[in-house]
Amino acid sequence: MKLFSNTVSTLEHALNYSSAKQKVIAQNIANVDTPNYKAKDVSFKAVFQGVMGQSFQANRSDVRHYDFSSRASRLPGAVSNPKVNYNENGNSVDLDKEMADLATNQIYYNALTERINGKFNSLQTVIRGGK
Repeated sequence: MKLFSNTVSTLEHALNYSSAKQKVIAQNIANVDTPNYKAKDVSFKAVFQGVMGQSFQANRSDVRHYDFSSRASRLPGAVSNPKVNYNENGNSVDLDKEMADLATNQIYYNALTERINGKFNSLQTVIRGGK
């Protein structure tokens, strides 16, 4: 029996994405004056593929086949563009963009937490018998 709908699982993955994005934005802001630091961003596609890969299991029957094991990184989905420079010291962090991304991510995170809170409140109401 499945206690929670797929919505709770989807919201969980979205919260994980938002958390990873928050960490990457914080790293970018912390390194705004670091020479040759390249700003990072979290790719939704990479995070989605990572989540989909978690439930995928395969056996390698030949050494010439691709390895299906997940390659864990510190921040899943974090990517950078090494060809972009905003400062003369080789740094590619745009503080205005990072602050705007931070605000956008905070709004997204708050919306997710409100939605998952509503799901659990509905479950609590059902458990209490509608009271």
